[in-house]
Amino acid sequence: MKLTTLAFSLTLATASAAALAAEKPKPFLWENATVYFLLTDRFSNAFTGNDLAYDRQKDAAPLRGYMGGDLAGVINKINDGYFDSLGVNAIWITPPVEQIHGGTDEGTGKSYGFHGYWASDFTAVDANLGTENDFRNLVDAAHARGIRVLLDVVMNHTGPVTEIDPVWPKDWVRTAPQCTYKDARTTIECTLVKNLPDFLTESDEPVELPERLMAKWQQEGRFEQEVKSLNEFFARTGYPRAPRYYLIKWHTDWIRKYGVDGFRADTVKHVEAKVWKELQKEAAIAFEDWKKANPEKKLGDDKFYTTAEVYNYKISDGLYHDLGGGQSVNYYQANFNSMINFALVKDAEQDYEKIFSSYSNALHGGRLNGYSVLNYLDSHDDGAPFDPSRKKPFESATKLLLTPGAVQIYYGDETARKLDIAQATGDAKLRSFMNWNELEQNVARDGYKIAEVRAHWAKLGLFRKAHVAVGAGVHQQLQAKPYVFKRTYDKDGVRDKVVVALDLPTDKASSIKLHGVFANGQRVKDYYSGKTAVVRGDSVNFGTRNALVLIGQE
Repeated sequence: MKLTTLAFSLTLATASAAALAAEKPKPFLWENATVYFLLTDRFSNAFTGNDLAYDRQKDAAPLRGYMGGDLAGVINKINDGYFDSLGVNAIWITPPVEQIHGGTDEGTGKSYGFHGYWASDFTAVDANLGTENDFRNLVDAAHARGIRVLLDVVMNHTGPVTEIDPVWPKDWVRTAPQCTYKDARTTIECTLVKNLPDFLTESDEPVELPERLMAKWQQEGRFEQEVKSLNEFFARTGYPRAPRYYLIKWHTDWIRKYGVDGFRADTVKHVEAKVWKELQKEAAIAFEDWKKANPEKKLGDDKFYTTAEVYNYKISDGLYHDLGGGQSVNYYQANFNSMINFALVKDAEQDYEKIFSSYSNALHGGRLNGYSVLNYLDSHDDGAPFDPSRKKPFESATKLLLTPGAVQIYYGDETARKLDIAQATGDAKLRSFMNWNELEQNVARDGYKIAEVRAHWAKLGLFRKAHVAVGAGVHQQLQAKPYVFKRTYDKDGVRDKVVVALDLPTDKASSIKLHGVFANGQRVKDYYSGKTAVVRGDSVNFGTRNALVLIGQE
């Protein structure tokens, strides 16, 4: 059987991942996680029969409507070993909950809720993406391969109001004023944009279920079941039936039912910090309940993990993020394990050492000691990505995947999916369908081929997966030219160390001085070439001519 370029490259990469897994189990640390973030609707379409559910239409502005990606498509890629071959150990998916059925014009043309952030019913899977069984199968498939699943959750707002999607009751949401971001109140007790109703998360006043939601559940034959489950939740917790506690119950049900391993919390600074703390208390309980009920499925004894999207939070902010008006918030005190770091997009313009040393200093001994960040170079709503036209995909991989902290690969980073789609407007430019065809055909562009880009990302990703020191370890430069550094991790019984050399000459094989990190006579591996060599005279030479060498013990 003749393999295509894609199939062949995936076979090799999957074999490498399998070989790593077969040697011995590698410790997993969220501080070193390689998280793959995908918009389910834009990733892989396994079943065309659900491409337009709820009578949705193909009348959206460019890249603002549903394009057919579904949960089954993600499952297929998990089972094919696509994520294994990249060294990915966590998948973050956009909210799978049922979205508003209609579309609305935000000023950029008609848009639908394909992205998942316009919820209509937090208790149901959107039919455009699949079924509850699909979601369960996705989590199970990921867990079977040692991959965690992060669920994107929204506590701040409902979907917009359309002709067929009514506003939630006024004791649930506010529809004005719009946020002005001058201080905490004008950031929280307001709507992010026009026509995006804001949940009254500050309220303790009991509210009844929206009539629309009750009628929907009755029509679907699950009204009694949902009400019984809500009654049990409020009886157990003693919480008042205020809007936020319904939301907390609905979100944590996804943990208790399916076993998701963590939350990526959306629009965090637009909700009171105490609310996030309440959510995470119930999330931890739900996760332990699921593990007890599913001992054969759990991946370990991890605690439930959460990362916060606080727009414009930078690693240099440390523990506190400024909301204006002399008010700042420590979201780590709200029990978040990490914060999404918006700074690397700009920091990546600096040289390697400046990035690596400053991040390591912040995470080890600095204000963030004991905490973590999730780094990225582009995402679904950052309008100024590091390399939108994908002129520097190799540099992007090297800088992102070797930066201290956890990292987020945005779908298509590894295949140089372009982020500057001409016909689209605003954030839609960032959200084209995954470029599987370019990978399959190994398209040549700007002096590189797509499969070569993906291979580079995969080698770095597998190195990260094999060595927790890469993301979680302490960084130290060993020499400036050629640039060589080490990372060391020694905590809670886990010890690991690596040496990385960058910008090596490619016209000859290089000897790399190890500065005592590995002992003479010790055999080490270059995870970039796959070759091994013995340390002699405090140096190692793998006989390769690559500009990059990734050294660690097997």
